[in-house]
Amino acid sequence: MPRSAEVSAGLLVYRRKPALQVLLAHPGGPFWAKKDEGAWSIPKGLVEPGNELLATARREFAEETGLSVSGKFIPLEPVRQKSGKTVHAFAVEADPDIGKFRSNEFELEWPPKSGRMQRFPEVDRVAWFGLDAAAKKMHAYQRPLLESLKKKLEHG
Repeated sequence: MPRSAEVSAGLLVYRRKPALQVLLAHPGGPFWAKKDEGAWSIPKGLVEPGNELLATARREFAEETGLSVSGKFIPLEPVRQKSGKTVHAFAVEADPDIGKFRSNEFELEWPPKSGRMQRFPEVDRVAWFGLDAAAKKMHAYQRPLLESLKKKLEHG
């Protein structure tokens, strides 16, 4: 499948205490270790051909956070990365215990060209953010998801 045709799906988990907050994930591994603003994301992953968007979003959330959520899943307007990949997101109101966060891992040669493989968490932490803070923390291409969430909540 060519890169421009790739599709990902993820969950934008939100809660309303004390005010509207969203749960974001910080990517693990050495490339992201010292990056903060503009580095956070919704937990998401690649949708394999034949898989459903929501099923993929729920699976990826569970794999990347070790948490599960349930409720009414609200489709948000898809966003597009610079690479051409489309990201579909579903909002769900939930308040999982982030103290139980744990992520799956990936393997990477580190340091580069060292021949030494190391394991890193796909996500190294999760946190709740108000919408203004979330907009600063998130990848720029995902920020429209916050507007889409606000519109969906305002209009029922």
